[in-house]
Amino acid sequence: MTLIEFAALFTERKAWLVTSTDLSKDALHIYFGLALFMAVRLAWRWRGGWLVAWLAVLTMASGGEWLDMSLEAKRAAIQPDAAHWHDIWNTMFWPTILLLIGRWLQPDAMRPDGDGRMMSGENAERRFEQA
Repeated sequence: MTLIEFAALFTERKAWLVTSTDLSKDALHIYFGLALFMAVRLAWRWRGGWLVAWLAVLTMASGGEWLDMSLEAKRAAIQPDAAHWHDIWNTMFWPTILLLIGRWLQPDAMRPDGDGRMMSGENAERRFEQA
């Protein structure tokens, strides 16, 4: 499958989603960006997961627009750059907000004593009431 055939299939599937879901292309960009961000964030729970999820959405948005531009060049129907940036902006807006506030959304599961250190020593084995 050539790049142009893949881009045509990608565009055909996007058009099918728009008509079958009765959503606009902008709404689909937002939903796909959020869905990918949440899926990657749930799969990558370790340090840096917020950034990895954001980078995955950026890769998806850029790749999708690159496929769109490839097909437009083949058909000699090139859209203005502002339309492509608009799609990337729509896809990246909420994942960017989640990236910026993500630190406060996740409790510190590894810090039971609240000051950033794991409990150790003789008090680690005791119950809360006994310590």
